[in-house]
Amino acid sequence: MTATIDISITKTNHSRLAETDFNSLQFGRTFSDHMFMADYADGEWKNFQILPYAEISLSPASSSLHYGQAFFEGLKAFKQADGTVAIFRMDKNAERFNKSAERLCMPELPEEIFSQSIAALVDIDRDWVPAKPNHSLYIRPYMFATEAFLGVTPSTTYKYIVLACPVGPYFTKPLRVKIETNYTRAAEGGYGYVKAAGNYGGAMLPARKAMQEGFDQLIWTDAKEHKYVEEMGAANAMFLLDGKLITPATDKNTILKGVTRDTILTLARDMGYEVEERPVAVAELIAGAQNGKLTDAFGAGTAFTIAPIASLYYKDEEYFLSDPETREFSKKMLKMLNDIRYGLAPDTHKWNYIV
Repeated sequence: MTATIDISITKTNHSRLAETDFNSLQFGRTFSDHMFMADYADGEWKNFQILPYAEISLSPASSSLHYGQAFFEGLKAFKQADGTVAIFRMDKNAERFNKSAERLCMPELPEEIFSQSIAALVDIDRDWVPAKPNHSLYIRPYMFATEAFLGVTPSTTYKYIVLACPVGPYFTKPLRVKIETNYTRAAEGGYGYVKAAGNYGGAMLPARKAMQEGFDQLIWTDAKEHKYVEEMGAANAMFLLDGKLITPATDKNTILKGVTRDTILTLARDMGYEVEERPVAVAELIAGAQNGKLTDAFGAGTAFTIAPIASLYYKDEEYFLSDPETREFSKKMLKMLNDIRYGLAPDTHKWNYIV
């Protein structure tokens, strides 16, 4: 980080820590004592503040509510083995944050503001970082338009906020996954590669329908033919097929360039696995499930970390994969990833930012 931003800090008069049950955390429901907030107006970012977590006032004509100029990021802080707190791969999230801003015609947030705002919030609320295995502090930076104007044009004012939530595991069981062949998450030329709020709103109906049918997640397929795998729910899809780690390529801008995805690909290469980022046909996955060459399958994301796929449902037939407890690759990968994040193994790639 370069220049230091001047942050006004107002601490809460009443911490909710003692009232929080860290043994039963529901993802995204419990928030730490404070939040970071900044405003964009007159061509610059200003009013950097850390405040007690509270509701905010917003004009009903705010353009984000009408035209969807809103996006977010997600990253985590971990309690290290020595008691320190580390934020994992914050620089990658800063980079992707500005890709989202660019695509949605919103102002860039300098990396030093992104990084220092998050580090300052985590520092103040460090007691909210759970000291339990498979637990962390989930961090949600986001930006939205605030101009009170109903014209279909980019806003001239914006707000940037950072929230923090102590969380446990997102999923507690292997997933039944339906391969979606009707609805589409993203199309070439669109903005599936950024974390726009609208990407997630549009995915909720097909996801709910799948859950009503008894499935836990969807695998999205391409918008043209529904023949190629794209994402799994709100995570990247990854497969160990015939001894190779394969995952859909991101070159068509329909798939999010996940930080966990990049981390797993890097660690797999370090381990000597052959890695392929390429179009992944549904047909080859089904064939792999039938002939036993698909030996591992999982979703990878900040919230999920690694979520094993138990079965794939496609065109009225369900294909069951091996017991996740017996899978060598994903179990080894999860352990390596957690050991780095919790400070139990050397951080050779310098991914941890110590607060």
